[in-house]
Parts: sequence; C-alpha cells; structure tokens
Amino acid sequence: MTKPRRTGQEGPDEDRRGAAAETEVLYDPRFRLLLGGEAWARLPAAVRERFGKRMGPGAAVTYVGEIVESRRAWPGWLLAQLCRLIGGPLPLHDDVGAAAVVTVTEDARSGGQFWTRIYGRAAGFPQVIHSSKRFAGATGLEEYLGCGFGIALTVSADTQALHFHGHHYFLALGPVRLKLPPWLGALTISHVDRGDGGFAFVLALRHPLFGDIINQTGLFRERRAQGEEIRR
Repeated sequence: MTKPRRTGQEGPDEDRRGAAAETEVLYDPRFRLLLGGEAWARLPAAVRERFGKRMGPGAAVTYVGEIVESRRAWPGWLLAQLCRLIGGPLPLHDDVGAAAVVTVTEDARSGGQFWTRIYGRAAGFPQVIHSSKRFAGATGLEEYLGCGFGIALTVSADTQALHFHGHHYFLALGPVRLKLPPWLGALTISHVDRGDGGFAFVLALRHPLFGDIINQTGLFRERRAQGEEIRR
C-alpha cells in the first residue's frame, strides 16, 4: 500500500500529531520530580529538554560524539578489569578521539530507562556498556549494572550541569538487598551543557585512599529524527 503523500497544506495541529506519532517522544517529569522545581529551573533549557523527554515503545534517542579525555590510575585500571565480571561498566581503555554513541530506550517492565554506550577503540571491537536507570529505591533513582549489582544515585543541578552522585552500591539477590561498603569509591557523572547544542559527559571516580582513579570525558550531540517534537 502506498503511503499517503503530505501536501504541505496540513494545519499545524496535524503536523504536530504526525511528527509525534512518528517518533513517539513524550514529556517526562521524572527527573524534574527528583530535583524539585527550583533546582530544575536552574538547569540550562537544553538540559531540561534532554532529560524531559520520554521515549515511546519502539523509539530511542541517540547521542553521537567522541571521547576527548580518559585517564585511569592503576587502581582504576584494576577495578575496571574486575568489573568485567558484572558486564564491564567502567572504561577498559584510554583511547582519545574514539567515536562514541549513547542510546536511550524505555525499560517498559521497570518503568525506567535502558542506556547503551558504545565506545570505539584504536584497535579491536568497541566496548559496549549496558545499564538500566530505575526510578526506585531510597534515593528515588538507581542504576543497575548487571549480575544484581547496582548503585543508588542522588541528583543535583547548577546553571551548567545535571549531576548524578553515587550514594551507595548494592547487591540484589532476589528479595535480599545488601548494601556494599564504599570501598569502590565515590562516583560522579555530570551532564554539562556546552551552549552550542552539544554537551559533555563527565565521569569521575574518586577512591578514599587513592584519590582520583578514573576520569573520562566525552562530547556528544543528539541525533534527532526528522520532525521530532515532544508531546506535553
């Protein structure tokens, strides 16, 4: 069956309905509720837009860019290797200039989000990191990494960035939930607006004994679908 052609004479309401139906991007208040209205208002408009969208079934938002900084002290290298046992959620190499892609889809079962990160390498296959952000737990936000391991997160905002702070690590074994000691270090992930349509993704892991053990920065831009619009 031939798809009906658009004549260009449709009204603005019909155009909006057509774009929304095509991309299934909905307004999402979840991060705003975590931050509170005053802190949310401090964020740049572009950050509010990125974290104020919710993907419908079968839709995804994609960010493309490159890694511009990656440094690991030897404890960070060792920790990244050990974390291969739970899916390898930490950087395994320090290639700068490598292409990077981040894709976000909805986790319909938990009501959260799936985040898939693909980091290129100078040689060999890219590193692929999977995690699931869930709006649950004592802090209201948790990131599941694999094999029952996860991290409870708190959020804060300033005039440039949205920050995710590691509150505690945990291991979930069925109904049993064990809070882990803080020996893995204090994790901070920042989404920093650059004011030019792009943003910086900054990961910092600081250990109580060894100091900064992992630092990674990637620069990204959203790859938008044609005609995308957020439905409110």
